[in-house]
Amino acid sequence: MEIYYPENFVVSIKKVIFDRLKQSFMTEQNKCVASLTDVAIYHSPNPFASLSKRSYKEQGELVLADVTLRVNRGDFLYLIGRVGSGKSSLLKLLYAELPLLEGEGHVAGFDLKSIRRKDIPMLRRKLGIVFQEQELLSDRNVEENLRFVLCATGWKEEARISQRIDEVLAEVGLENKHYKMPFELSGGERQRLVVARALLNSPDIILADEPTGNLDPVTAESIVQLFHRIAASGTAVIMSTHNTAFIESHPSRTLLFAHNRVQEIDVEELLGAKSSI
Repeated sequence: MEIYYPENFVVSIKKVIFDRLKQSFMTEQNKCVASLTDVAIYHSPNPFASLSKRSYKEQGELVLADVTLRVNRGDFLYLIGRVGSGKSSLLKLLYAELPLLEGEGHVAGFDLKSIRRKDIPMLRRKLGIVFQEQELLSDRNVEENLRFVLCATGWKEEARISQRIDEVLAEVGLENKHYKMPFELSGGERQRLVVARALLNSPDIILADEPTGNLDPVTAESIVQLFHRIAASGTAVIMSTHNTAFIESHPSRTLLFAHNRVQEIDVEELLGAKSSI
């Protein structure tokens, strides 16, 4: 026996299904903070020259090819590989220091292929960037270093500025260091201050380029632990490193850079193979 449903009932069911599919799609999109598809990265032959994209590609040196990557909120990614293998170049592409010439790329809601120069500062406000060289303002104390960044990125209300400074300093364990000058801090404390600076505008992603390179092993371990806590709170972290011991102590997604390619490696298989030796 066939069952017939009223037309308005069928329309309602279709609408419910469509709305759920749309919601599922939007949820998935909101989880993704960075994606690259079939991307190639080139170095300019002359970093001081103003080149068109075509000239950049024709005259530049190919660094990476066929890069496909997806990063969701809360992900932690290690980038490993030899010096010159393209780790820093990938990070530079993500914060639009290098142009996207081939493939598709989106970071924090921005299309890297079509982004205008005037919009790059807006992209970088949604990223937290941590370099090996700390580049702190040596003539200003901890609080003033952070206040400078907030004022430069449009914060105006004094109460909110003070509250945000307190929040990020507490997050990195420097809550009692507001009035210390950079030279009065240890190397690890200065790097924590740099991380606090990167967190000020609640970024979608932290990009960390060899952030532990100048630190002793114990201090470096504490910085990696801090980055993992940040990722656990929902901010994606992408960190380049030469210290593969971090992968053993804090396993996470790992990308290997070699021969102009990027390959995600099976960390569990890698660690299992080491333990069996």
